[in-house]
Amino acid sequence: MQLTNTINFKNVQGDIFGGLTAAVIALPMALAFGVASGAGASAGLWGAVLVGFFAALFGGTPTLISEPTGPMTVVMTAVIAHFTISNPENGLALAFTVVMMAGVFQMLFGVLRLGRYITLMPYTVISGFMSGIGIILIILQTAPFLGQASPKGGVVGTIQNLPELLSNINPSETILAAIAVALLYVTPKAVRKVIPPQLISLIVGTVVALVFFHNVDIRVIGEIPMGLPKLHIPMFSVSGGEFRLMLVDSLLLAMLGCIDALLTSLVADSLTRTEHNSDKELIGQGLGNLMSGLFGGIAGAGATMGTVVNIKTGGRTALSGLTRSLILFVIVAIAAPLVAPIPLAVLAGIAIKVGIDIVDWSFLKRAHKVSPKAAFIMYGVILLTVFVDLIVAVGVGVFVANILTIERLTKLQSQRVKTVTDADDEIILSPTEMQILDRAEGRILLFHLSGPMIFGVSKAIAREHNAIQQYESLVLDLSDVPVLGVTSSLAIENAINEAIEQGRHVFIVGATGSIQRRLEKLGILAKIPTHHLVMQRQEALVRAMELIDIDAGDDVLQTDDTPPSTTPSTAPSTAT
Repeated sequence: MQLTNTINFKNVQGDIFGGLTAAVIALPMALAFGVASGAGASAGLWGAVLVGFFAALFGGTPTLISEPTGPMTVVMTAVIAHFTISNPENGLALAFTVVMMAGVFQMLFGVLRLGRYITLMPYTVISGFMSGIGIILIILQTAPFLGQASPKGGVVGTIQNLPELLSNINPSETILAAIAVALLYVTPKAVRKVIPPQLISLIVGTVVALVFFHNVDIRVIGEIPMGLPKLHIPMFSVSGGEFRLMLVDSLLLAMLGCIDALLTSLVADSLTRTEHNSDKELIGQGLGNLMSGLFGGIAGAGATMGTVVNIKTGGRTALSGLTRSLILFVIVAIAAPLVAPIPLAVLAGIAIKVGIDIVDWSFLKRAHKVSPKAAFIMYGVILLTVFVDLIVAVGVGVFVANILTIERLTKLQSQRVKTVTDADDEIILSPTEMQILDRAEGRILLFHLSGPMIFGVSKAIAREHNAIQQYESLVLDLSDVPVLGVTSSLAIENAINEAIEQGRHVFIVGATGSIQRRLEKLGILAKIPTHHLVMQRQEALVRAMELIDIDAGDDVLQTDDTPPSTTPSTAPSTAT
């Protein structure tokens, strides 16, 4: 694996312009997310600089722009709020340590090559989770939008204090926030192509505050320390409960950052017609978050908006992401006083618009039409995300979605477990096979399995086998089984054991590869004579006739050129 990302100096002009444009968009977003998290504007800026730089240099998606995002900020807000309340003296240091731990987890995921599995979850869960995060961000920014400090208690605390917030509204700051949101919506497309609407809102809101509200007490960002950031040595809580919470929070940040980054990488792939390296990207993201936490920055991940803008304005290699980070570094290290007069209400307006954009409105409008079960999962994940816990929401959502998917697959696969004692239209048989079954008159039982035999199919295997008791030879056809689960294997073993105990002949057809190895490890093949293990179904049926002493006749025993048939396979839909 190449250590650093791809940098092609043949596209210097496009990469520099892409990085410059991405930096212009990143500035207001970094300030807004830094303030929203509770760590301050400088933490947002340093998060944008450090996560962006190291993820671009060591990641696996050359055009990906990484910085603090809405979902990551929501988690950071909860982490900072908890630790600063429980440990006022060292709370912020503990929160930055959580960011470092999240980075270590992400790098571990990359080293273990788990990148391909991170985003393997149903869209209903992802949609509900992201929509829930968007709603949380909107609710948490309600107080700053109204010109007041956020109440304690997070989402629930804000909702409970909403009447008081509305009664004590600060008109001046609310007007500034409303102007910021309005500009984000009404900025013409022609202007958006030249200047990002977030920057327009930031500049216009600040100018309006300086010109029209200079005599009004308006909360602003204030002074940001210039120069290099202060090093934050990792600090761990001596309390066992607090340390466990740090582990849980860091794992949540890591998982969310992985999902956010890899989904954005897929967007970048579609725009550039390339393919990213998921595991390498996780290592780059982890290193970026580790360095961000080490120098007092908040956690970040791949940002869709910045990535798309970077690509559309010419960015093609990691040089664009590095350029963006260097531009932001110059701003935070040298020109920090320029951002001091920016009103917090303007940043709240920008953050609320981000929250609105995160909500998956498209799927919310039609989920109930697509599938009632999908809508149930999505709305359930939203409620759990907003009012309970993000990890619980994802865990419950994935569990329910998988159970429903397994149930559907089980029903489909159960229909492909067939016991046949005579010619059956549902299984394509050769003329010779039909004659054998007709002449056997129920004394031969053909047990045909088709498709993946997952654990849910075991009941169908037992049910179908138990439905027919009067037979003398059992022909178990596994020719069309690509996957044989342990539970289904044990169900097959029970059927074979029962047949052997009752003195019946057992034949197994088409057991090869992984199916054969599974049966050997379970000791099933050892119970059956070697000459009863055949590759052709017709051969097994002919031998079964001979053993039960049926006059087959020359027309049946004559070699049939028709190849062993298979049940027409259909690809069942597994979407939940």
